[in-house]
Amino acid sequence: MPTSTAKSPATKRGRPGYDQESVLSIAVSVFNKHGYDATSMGTLAENLGISKSAIYHHVPSKGDLLRLALDEALIPLEAIVEDERATIGTAEQRLEFFLRSTIQVLVKRQQYVTLLLRLRGNTEIERDALDRRRAVDRRVSDLVVEAQQEGSLRADIDPRTATRLLFGTINSLVEWFREGGPVSAEQVEEHAITMMFDGLHGGKR
Repeated sequence: MPTSTAKSPATKRGRPGYDQESVLSIAVSVFNKHGYDATSMGTLAENLGISKSAIYHHVPSKGDLLRLALDEALIPLEAIVEDERATIGTAEQRLEFFLRSTIQVLVKRQQYVTLLLRLRGNTEIERDALDRRRAVDRRVSDLVVEAQQEGSLRADIDPRTATRLLFGTINSLVEWFREGGPVSAEQVEEHAITMMFDGLHGGKR
């Protein structure tokens, strides 16, 4: 039988060793280091070690790189909302599932979430991403309200304030957590959940 010489779609174009996923990963690192607005296609090409024209074999524009990178953070966050486990049990149980899942997404896709958190809303792509992020935030706020109404969480904290503080705690991980560090991802998740719910219960859990 003759051996096929056709290459897979992921590797058929561009510099050998680079596919869209690897181009995207390096691009996000550059965006996070220099800022999206300050990063040119020339800067990306220099960091990738390929020509600008070679980048266009993978993506049509810098904006498309941004959109793909933000989807890497937003799609798994949005999937939490659609997960069956986010719809069953008490409001407190659903809130805990949501917060645990958010921490897990951040740890697994840290550089992409970092990019999302640093958006300024200067382009339509950024504004759309921020709208999608706010929709996720609203779901958490709704769960806080439900848990307060069912009596499982203290009712003297404004739900919007609680939501901002919860996400503030989780989002701070991008600044200091590193895989392979002295504290594991699992330990960070448990510590964060304990601290957040201790506060939401008024110190009782």
